[in-house]
Amino acid sequence: MSLTDHLVARIRASGPLSMADYMAECLLHPTLGYYTTRDPLGAAGDFTTAPEISQMFGELIGLALAQAWLDQGRPARIVLAELGPGRGTLMADALRAMARVPGLLAAAELWLVEASPTLRARQAQTLAGHAPQWADTAEALPEAPLFLVANEFFDALPVRQFRRAADGWCELRVGLEDGRLALGLAGAAPQPALAHRLEDTREGDIVELCPAAAPVMAAIAGRIARHGGAALIVDYGDWRSLGDTVQALKAHQPVPILDTPGEADLTAHVDFEVLAQAATATGAKHTRLAPQGLFLDRLGIAQRAEALAVRGGPAVATAYRRLTHTEEMGNLFKVLGLYPPGAPPPAGLEP
Repeated sequence: MSLTDHLVARIRASGPLSMADYMAECLLHPTLGYYTTRDPLGAAGDFTTAPEISQMFGELIGLALAQAWLDQGRPARIVLAELGPGRGTLMADALRAMARVPGLLAAAELWLVEASPTLRARQAQTLAGHAPQWADTAEALPEAPLFLVANEFFDALPVRQFRRAADGWCELRVGLEDGRLALGLAGAAPQPALAHRLEDTREGDIVELCPAAAPVMAAIAGRIARHGGAALIVDYGDWRSLGDTVQALKAHQPVPILDTPGEADLTAHVDFEVLAQAATATGAKHTRLAPQGLFLDRLGIAQRAEALAVRGGPAVATAYRRLTHTEEMGNLFKVLGLYPPGAPPPAGLEP
């Protein structure tokens, strides 16, 4: 049975799916889901992330977290964690940079939050020698000072979509038309979670809600508020979500989201306002939202690129541009930092 067959059977049995349920099935079905059946990264995959573009990205992330550890008095035992670590490339680069800080790696327990068995196996290879441990969820991370990075994690969390109507909100759902998957609308109804969006939307506008985002953020921020630490959330999106941002990528090209369930990556833009509010509710502090290019420039990526270019040649300049230029990833991707009350914000970010 294909995932399409499974989805059609489920809809026939139980009715149309929310976009969040459709995304969850496509990405994480135990035997047919996108992330459970493949390594999606790189030229042979469907997309490329910043750590795969250049070692500079992970190195600077590692140094920013190392500075936070120093700023908070070098705690003797910390949890160093990544959400959705891909192949482990970012963490490997971060660890190499952090090894230059005396005592840091000796204090760190390495934890990876990963749902994909395929990617866990790849991470084990990449990070051999660092004794990684895995958790299924952020909530399962140990209670300890937490120094964490989440790069392109929140964009893969399923979202519900609502279109504003004259008398409420209509949810966009995945149903059937002539036996094939098709998008449709539920009837208008009040949505208390969207009451605050009446002031900045008009009839016909689409707003997305990510049910899983706030609980994940609360788990991270709560540990930082209670025990100390820092988190760097890097993703594409903006302060407040507006519009239909769900997209499917296959072989590095956009494809219709209903065409190849389980065979294409599905993502949506991140609503950073929701993440910041969830962090604040736990007592943690959050930084201003910064474009990725500005964040990396503040950390010294230009100087690092210059040093690497001595042996890396033009490829280093190409990677630098792709990571930082406003017409590439530099402005589309944003960075939000978390830190405990009384501590300075993570390097490269402003309170």
